Amino acid sequence: MARAHRLRQPRGTGRLSTLLSRLFIRLFQSTPCTRSTRSARSTRRMRCRGVAAARAALLVPLAIPAAPAQADTAKAACEIYPAGEDRASAVLPCTFSQRQGFVTIRRADGVVYDLAPAGDTYGTFTDAEGRPVYRQSELGDQGLIFRLPDESVYVYWNTAMLEPADSDNPTAPFTTAEYDATTLLRCRARDAVEFDRCPAGVLRTKSGEASVVVLSPTGEQFTINFMSDYINATNRAVAARLQGDTWILEFENGDVWEVPVAAIEGG
Repeated sequence: MARAHRLRQPRGTGRLSTLLSRLFIRLFQSTPCTRSTRSARSTRRMRCRGVAAARAALLVPLAIPAAPAQADTAKAACEIYPAGEDRASAVLPCTFSQRQGFVTIRRADGVVYDLAPAGDTYGTFTDAEGRPVYRQSELGDQGLIFRLPDESVYVYWNTAMLEPADSDNPTAPFTTAEYDATTLLRCRARDAVEFDRCPAGVLRTKSGEASVVVLSPTGEQFTINFMSDYINATNRAVAARLQGDTWILEFENGDVWEVPVAAIEGG
């Protein structure tokens, strides 16, 4: 008989707190790692450093701001798409800063976007030439998109795409130096016909529970918590059912994942 679990609000239990504490420890490790990602607009190989990867991975069930707060300046990675094109013309380092609604994006090649809020419509700006610019949140907690008349600027908080590729570790960016186990999980994006293989890192408890940090087919890194009495995921609703010895996870965005019980419990 299949068991079904629906998304519940995260609980402040000692079990989950233990797993989250271990994720925070990983945040400050500096083990080099690699990652592969396929976005809806481009395909690219990524290599990342441990701290940058851990910060992006730490999508625990908490409220995480979508952008740096106040006047903070954050290092980022920028993809530049000419208007009407679905292939990036440039991928380069950049910085993002925001103060009282004003946004500045500085590209490593010297190009600067100074954007001022326009009117009362949220996410509407004008650039230095007075042209309209629109901010979009299609990247979710991964970054922001700014639509200019002649190009679009995709700003990613994780800068891993700027590092050269390393194919030595098939489960990158996850390694057993940081996790109890790593594996490749069957995963299928909403519009895909066939299942793919997505890397995952597993943090286990002695009671058979686990937090599984995964890298999706679209390059998102998020956490799935397998507790004894509930299953949830960061920033997204999920329905879960146990089919034989495998959890089938169906996310509200249409993605489907398969997680073997052995990956969660070990042994």
